[in-house]
Amino acid sequence: MIHERKRKAWEIDREIRLNAVPLDRRIHPGTWSETAASFPTGDDLIALFWKAEVPGSGAPEIPYVEMVESMANRGYDVSAAEALLPRGLELAAQQGAAGRDELRALTAELLAALHSAPRILSHPYWTFEHPGYWQVVQAAMDHPDDARDLRALDFLDERVLDGWLGQLAGGSFGTPLEGYHSQKIREVYGTIDQYVTPPETMNDDVVYELVFLDVLEQKGRGLTSRDLGLEWLRQIPFGWSAEWVALHNLSDGIIPPESGSFRNPYSDWIGAQMRGMVCGLVAPGWPLEAARLAYLDGQVSHAANGIFGEMFAAALTSLAFVHTDIQELIQDALRYLPQRSEYVAVARGCLDTIHSEKDPGKSWEILDRRFEEYNWIHAYPNLAADLLALCCGNGELTRSFQILAHAGLDVDCNAGLVGTVLGVMNGAPEKWSAPLNDRLETYLRGKETLSIRALAARTANLARGLVVKEKP
Repeated sequence: MIHERKRKAWEIDREIRLNAVPLDRRIHPGTWSETAASFPTGDDLIALFWKAEVPGSGAPEIPYVEMVESMANRGYDVSAAEALLPRGLELAAQQGAAGRDELRALTAELLAALHSAPRILSHPYWTFEHPGYWQVVQAAMDHPDDARDLRALDFLDERVLDGWLGQLAGGSFGTPLEGYHSQKIREVYGTIDQYVTPPETMNDDVVYELVFLDVLEQKGRGLTSRDLGLEWLRQIPFGWSAEWVALHNLSDGIIPPESGSFRNPYSDWIGAQMRGMVCGLVAPGWPLEAARLAYLDGQVSHAANGIFGEMFAAALTSLAFVHTDIQELIQDALRYLPQRSEYVAVARGCLDTIHSEKDPGKSWEILDRRFEEYNWIHAYPNLAADLLALCCGNGELTRSFQILAHAGLDVDCNAGLVGTVLGVMNGAPEKWSAPLNDRLETYLRGKETLSIRALAARTANLARGLVVKEKP
């Protein structure tokens, strides 16, 4: 008798991604707020984590499968947890109280198996360095100094505004596309070089940056990860993936940095990388400070390479105020990360692929296959997409967004990062900025509707305060 081989978590997730057909939002309009208006708990939360849809795009995902996949990426033997996935998927498809009861128990077993998974000592993940304390992180960088380039203050208000406009345009552009694979996006939408739907600025990315600004105003440069974590509890009602784990940990009294590392399968995911730009906007031309602030912010919800992703986004944004060459910008920003980290190794490997292939489409085919065992929200495949867009987009926002759209993955986060960098460097074109109508919407109480111009002015004032206050 031939037994069918049990699929690994990454294979289950990859099959979902390759087969998911995007909801054509031009025909079936939907908004982020409509699909994320409630914050489930108990059995409803368990059911959601066995069968979820991405707000705004409707892409399918299974967070419990993703947890197992991500722990495998980090060099753990997840075979015990993996063996429980088929039964969990069966129970999740059943109706009635009995199925819910069994699913509740099985989910507990799954999490127990995941949290006790042993390290695979021979796994490549453990050959890299993952420094934790800031002093060690800084010492592992490529001889960074604390120099501040005051040229970054020239036209600061305009450039910060363009950075925010680029970020929010990118987020709005990517919201209806995220979570799908390149080929399926192309089949439904063809070539994408404009907003697929009228832009919607509400999502779960920018809220963390707004909370960061609040804490920076209150505490100044002396802010701590603890300050940020407690403010998350005051303002943020719900999170996803790493942020969900962090909020759960925080509410149980697990304070940063442990809130980002304790039992967090998602700690290398994109959630910190997607919000590091604000740290660069408040430290223009001051990449070490931008990286330090990102390190503090990242600790709330991530660890190791997840934090390094935020530091990279922060350094890129900070240096965008003083660089004019994209390739030099990327290389300079990488200096502000631990050089023997897996994150830096992945970034350099991506750049080698991109520079060896003149056709961005062929480059992406190689990179997509390279990261097939990683979830679409993991930092690495999205880093690859960001680098491809920056290197091959010729500094043009439309061309760069087009590359990101057809790469798929976490398109709104990626376009938000690339949009910020290119907005600071080259300005935000009217085609992308005007439809935003100077309006940012969030689900935070008291911040339901904000002026983008006012947000940018506030950010620029904080940037001036940081630089002026710390001048020797």
